[in-house]
Amino acid sequence: MGKKAILYTYCNFKMAVILETERLRLRHFTLEDSAFIIELLNSPGWLQFIGDRHVHSTEDAWAYLQNGPLKSYQQNGYGFYMVEEKGAELTPVGMCGITQRDFLQHPDLGFAFLPSFSGKGYAYEIASATVAYVKDGLKISTLSAIVLAENKRSIRLLEKLHFRFETTIRYPGTGEELQLYTATL
Repeated sequence: MGKKAILYTYCNFKMAVILETERLRLRHFTLEDSAFIIELLNSPGWLQFIGDRHVHSTEDAWAYLQNGPLKSYQQNGYGFYMVEEKGAELTPVGMCGITQRDFLQHPDLGFAFLPSFSGKGYAYEIASATVAYVKDGLKISTLSAIVLAENKRSIRLLEKLHFRFETTIRYPGTGEELQLYTATL
């Protein structure tokens, strides 16, 4: 299969697969992914660099999915997706995708992985395939990304994906200081 991603969408009654790479698959979240969402959103990296979303029960996870990714699929035609490691079983390892934030001019690329799957090159593999999908499949020409200045690994990945620092912004409602990166696709 090589390094290029296979871009396609196929649907069944529960999900749509967005793309596959050599080692990973990107697909729509479903409510059945609630246990994974609880684990990911309470992982140390998520809490440190993204923040506590107060998702601790199945009901919390359902609300997060319904008001986040699932709502975004319907409203925007895209959102954050489940990243699965291919193999004998499809193993959930993280999330990647884009969202449209009210306070940003362009859609925002985001990614997060469980700690046990960090350091394997998965973030670059799926993020670069996602950027290609956004450009070629969704015909979006500019992407943003917001990141804490302390999140050096994510900043390195964004720079490897040809995102460039633009400015420092404050997250509405919290006042948290974030760095805004942008890429022209």
